[in-house]
Amino acid sequence: MRILVSGVAGFVGSWLAEALLDRGHDVLGVDCFLDS
Repeated sequence: MRILVSGVAGFVGSWLAEALLDRGHDVLGVDCFLDS
C-alpha cells in the first residue's frame, strides 16, 4: 500500500514511517522546514 506520512521529521511521524516500511508499505514522507 502507498501511504503519505505528514510530519515525518517529528517523533511520531518518523516512528510511524519506519513501522510502515518494516511492514512492506511504500511510504512518502512530507514535512515543512520553513524558518519563522
